[in-house]
Amino acid sequence: MSGRLEHLRAHRRSAVLATALAATLAALLPATSASAGTGQPGWTGTWATAQHASYDPGTSEVTVRIPVRVSAGGSSVRIRLTNDFTTEPVTIGHATVGRGDGGSAVTKPQQLRFGGKSEVTIPAGGQAASDQVRLTVPARSDLVVSLYFPGRITHISQHWMGLQTVYWTPDGGGDHASDADGDAFTRTDSTFPFLTGVDVQGGNAAGAVVALGDSITDGAASTSNANRRWPDYLAGRLSACSTTAGVLNEGISGNRITAGVDGNPSAPARLERDVLSQPGARTVVLFEGVNDLSWGGATGDQVIDGMKEIVRRAHERGLRVIGATVVPYRGWGDWWTEAKEADRQKVNTFVRDGGVFDGYADFDKAVRDPDDPTRYAAAFDSGDHLHPNDVGMKAFADAVDLAGLRVARDCPSARVRLTPYRPTLQAGDGTEITSTVTNAGSKAVTEVSTRLDLPDGWSAEPSGSARVRSLAPGDSAKVTWTVTPAADAAWGTHQIGVRTSFLQDGRTRRDFDSVDATVTPAPSEVRAPYLTTATTTEKAQYAQNGDQFAIWAGGQDLSGWKDEKAAVYLADAAPPSGTVTARVVGQTGSGPSAKAGIAVANDLTSPEAGGYAVLTMSAQYGLEFLTDSDGDGKLDTWAGGGSSYHPAWLRLVRDGTRYTAYASSDGTAWQQVAAATVPSASGTGDAGMVASAVNLNYPDQITTALFDSFSTHA
Repeated sequence: MSGRLEHLRAHRRSAVLATALAATLAALLPATSASAGTGQPGWTGTWATAQHASYDPGTSEVTVRIPVRVSAGGSSVRIRLTNDFTTEPVTIGHATVGRGDGGSAVTKPQQLRFGGKSEVTIPAGGQAASDQVRLTVPARSDLVVSLYFPGRITHISQHWMGLQTVYWTPDGGGDHASDADGDAFTRTDSTFPFLTGVDVQGGNAAGAVVALGDSITDGAASTSNANRRWPDYLAGRLSACSTTAGVLNEGISGNRITAGVDGNPSAPARLERDVLSQPGARTVVLFEGVNDLSWGGATGDQVIDGMKEIVRRAHERGLRVIGATVVPYRGWGDWWTEAKEADRQKVNTFVRDGGVFDGYADFDKAVRDPDDPTRYAAAFDSGDHLHPNDVGMKAFADAVDLAGLRVARDCPSARVRLTPYRPTLQAGDGTEITSTVTNAGSKAVTEVSTRLDLPDGWSAEPSGSARVRSLAPGDSAKVTWTVTPAADAAWGTHQIGVRTSFLQDGRTRRDFDSVDATVTPAPSEVRAPYLTTATTTEKAQYAQNGDQFAIWAGGQDLSGWKDEKAAVYLADAAPPSGTVTARVVGQTGSGPSAKAGIAVANDLTSPEAGGYAVLTMSAQYGLEFLTDSDGDGKLDTWAGGGSSYHPAWLRLVRDGTRYTAYASSDGTAWQQVAAATVPSASGTGDAGMVASAVNLNYPDQITTALFDSFSTHA
């Protein structure tokens, strides 16, 4: 997320947040303070996030369920809560923690107490830590924290860019903190409320690494619900060491070193709260500066001075500080200039050669384009030219010298990586994918072998040997594989994994990587009882793979002035009273208004016969519910809007001439879009899946829409 938007969000809360920030920095509870400087024994941070804003949810008697991916493991756990950016106390009436069992389900939720009590009230600007709970927590596993709020919640202190689905009961839903299943949690969002840390005891972690950063560290542009932020990848690397470490993500979108705003304090202003007070903190990786130098208006010297202050204060508390170089950002809006690039290079020279940091991670070198070092290399760019994609996040983690962190010992020195990022394949056809093993250690590794992990029915053939007798320090070994999906492989995302094993100092060590491969459809027959119909000048094409369908469609629009589309449908499948439901997996091609969804009519081949209604998700402009109000076959009423999302569940409920449209992101929690009367609807009609390129401003372009569920019910 850009710093400008975060800046605007923050100023809307300025009256409340200025007072709360002062309280936060002055009143940390002793239970939450433990670092190399304060020395509280036993606890190590395994997950954390930086709270930085609040809002009024307008709800009462609710329970929230928060999944988190821990880094280090242990035999006991506690949670830390904050009520920082508020002016009112908050009461937690009941809290639990347990191993995640998928989505909002929990395996054997354990009761949490606070000073021996099941209820805790946290004052404005205050914090609370739970008592210890005996719970085996494997490294890199999923925990779920549940919090019940009795009465009216006047505010929620949050970290807003969670990139993780968080589950809520509906208003008035009551206490469901001890539920094992997640059936009561029918609302979702993606912010972390009140929870600021999870700590463990009894594991093999020697301390924690704190990642202090901005939106890149926060994970912007990485895959949601996949834990693919660069600190997540770093935690994965550290988990393979004999002595591991917790990794704590203290990134905030829009954060800067040289200045802060209400709700987003500067890195030095939040250093005590977010770094120095973290349980077991031993090392901090400072990865900031790009916001200062781009839109923040700071000079290179100002950024360097701020870095020096952070290093000095961390050293006073006994923490090591690893500096990360500032990444290229040319092409991100209009922020880049030659003068700002010179400042970036000045800061990076200081990070590498200034003698202030205890080491550095060259994130700039890891992702820059060798032919134009002012820009990201295409393989690492999410598309906005500032935030990396998942493989760029992985490159950052790979650029960190584990030994230099001084918290983990005996780590594997060789790494394996797959390219390309997100390869595209077709069922039955071979595609080349390359595995690369790199020895980043100081000694040779031997007996290096590599193999792929593939979905059932897939095959892979290496172009040469997948074994290497010896790999010297700094050397790499590549194997190109021809990967062929099964003939009936489902369209969509499949994980391809790679494993390498090698001898390091006489011991067998291993490393693993994976990529998300997309199997795409090729045009084929649509089988009975399904039929097709099209009204576009561009030739429509279709495909079916079991319950999956693909439509390639042109068309200027799907609305009153035009009705250009392609459809796969079932004749006489829409009952006078019943539902039509489909899931749109995704849509590519054409422009932002391209539409894909469901359609009903008395006769879909002749919409002028009446009963015509359509519910679609557009490529970028959200939901669109269109109906024919006068029976002339033209869609002349509209409702919808909002943000677009895929996959999207769409549902039309018909009751005679009345149609009600619903949408859902998960097929469980449905939200009404709108309702409309279609007087010409009569008897049993046709129902189907529909797509339109809306290519008026994108001549001749085609959209491809994928569906993986379609059903009708009386």
